[in-house]
Amino acid sequence: MKILQPAHWARPRGYSNGVMARGQTVCVAGMIGWDAQCQFQTDDFAGQVRQALENVVAVLTEAGAKPEHIVRMTWYVTDKKEYLAASREVGQAFREVIGSFNAAMTAVQVSALIEDRAKVEIEVTAIIPD
Repeated sequence: MKILQPAHWARPRGYSNGVMARGQTVCVAGMIGWDAQCQFQTDDFAGQVRQALENVVAVLTEAGAKPEHIVRMTWYVTDKKEYLAASREVGQAFREVIGSFNAAMTAVQVSALIEDRAKVEIEVTAIIPD
């Protein structure tokens, strides 16, 4: 995997502008903050992020992929202010579950998610190297 960072651009915080990779592609559907039995254990934003990330890792594992194979993430959040207020806890959960690498990432505020209690949905593309 190669991080794409134009030399004259400021370094982004917590993500990359682009990633180039070669290998087998794994697409993970949007994961929300419920457990394997589709039950929410918390309405806390950072807690739902942690669970959604754990769900991402579980799906990656099924493909023989690891968190470091993630090249792209899209985060859908229902409340930008809540996301920003929880940024420290979200960052900690990310580092503990996913690691410290920088995938290309997008975060978008949406008016709602399909599951009423869901506060975040995370979609992932990973590439297992050749």
